[in-house]
Amino acid sequence: MTAHAPQAPTDWSIQEIARLAGTTSRTLRHYDAIGLLAPSRVGHNGYRYYDGPALVRLQRILLLRDLGVGLPAVAEILERDGEASPAVQARALRTHLDALRAERQRLARQIASVERTITTMEGGGRLMADEMFDGFDHTKHEAEVTERWGADAYRTGDTWWRGLSAQDKAAYQERTRQLGADWTAAAQSGIAPDGDEAQVLARRHVEWLSSIPGTPGHGGAPVKEYVVGLGEMYVADERFAASYGGVEGATFVRDALVVYAGRNL
Repeated sequence: MTAHAPQAPTDWSIQEIARLAGTTSRTLRHYDAIGLLAPSRVGHNGYRYYDGPALVRLQRILLLRDLGVGLPAVAEILERDGEASPAVQARALRTHLDALRAERQRLARQIASVERTITTMEGGGRLMADEMFDGFDHTKHEAEVTERWGADAYRTGDTWWRGLSAQDKAAYQERTRQLGADWTAAAQSGIAPDGDEAQVLARRHVEWLSSIPGTPGHGGAPVKEYVVGLGEMYVADERFAASYGGVEGATFVRDALVVYAGRNL
C-alpha cells in the first residue's frame, strides 16, 4: 500500500488561530461582533473556525493595527477592498510588506545606534548626538491620532509634549501610571462600575483626559462621545487594555466611564 501524507487542514479553530496569531479568542470574537472578521463557519458545538481567506483578512487586520491604524479605519480599508481578487489582496499585502521592511531597517539603525553608544561609553570616547539618535522616531503614533481626532489634534498634543520639561514629563507619566494602577486594583476588587469608588476614578480619568491639549474638550468637559469611544477602544485594543490589567480590567474602566459620561457629560 502507498502511504499518503496527512492532508493540511482547510480551517482552524478560534483557539488555534489565537495562539498562532499571538492574539486572544476574546479579541477575535470582538472582531466578529463589530463586523471586522467573521468566522468562516461555526461548528455544531458553537466553536468558530477560520479558513484561508479569513486568515488573510486577519493578517491584514493585524498588520494595519501594528502600523497604528485604528479599528474604524481598518474596517473602512477592508470594506473598500470588498471581494477583491487574490491578486488585488496580494498587492495590498505587498504595501504592508514594504512598511514592515522599512520598520526592520529603522530597528536595525536603532540597534546599531545603541551599540555605538555603549562602545563609546565603555571606551571613554565622545558621544555624538547625530549618531545616538539615528533610527529613533517619536512620532510613531501620529497616524493613529490623526486618523482618530485629526491632524490639528496631533500637532497640538505633540507641541505640548515636546515643550514639557523632563520633570513635567516624568510627573505626567507617573500620573498616568498611577491612574492605570488604581483602575486595575479597583477592577480586581470586585466593586461595581457604577459605585461611588469607581465613579471617583472615572472623574479622575476624565480630568486627566481634559488636561491633554489637542483632545476633544481640552480645558473643559471632554466630549461625551469621546469619553465613551475611548472606553470602547480600551477594550478592543490590547495595547490599551494592558494598562488596566487586561481586557477584563479595561471592560470595567469602559463601563465606569459610560456611567460617568451619562451622568455628567
